[in-house]
Amino acid sequence: MKEKLEKTIHICHGKCPVVDALEVIGGKWRIPIIWNLYTDKILRYNELKRSIPGITNIMLTRSLQSLEQHGLVKRIEYNKVPPHVEYSLTEKCKGLMPALEIINEWGKSIS
Repeated sequence: MKEKLEKTIHICHGKCPVVDALEVIGGKWRIPIIWNLYTDKILRYNELKRSIPGITNIMLTRSLQSLEQHGLVKRIEYNKVPPHVEYSLTEKCKGLMPALEIINEWGKSIS
């Protein structure tokens, strides 16, 4: 066991993929945004805002922009009357969902 732990510490001493991943999805609002888009598939901005109690417009906008820049959220703008925007998860982000489902189940067990 000690050998495994030392190997893990050595791998994460330099550039650690876990730390990198948590920098992308970390923060108070990013996982709730991802989770809501996962459960509802496609949401408009206001639908997403209503589904996350306590989030401000600024934090939702910044979080969505960051997730979009990292290739986790897809933004589709419709230029019709009235104009609207829809958000959904990218295939890259869908690969993250099995890990979040495991964390979700673990979270239920500790609460």
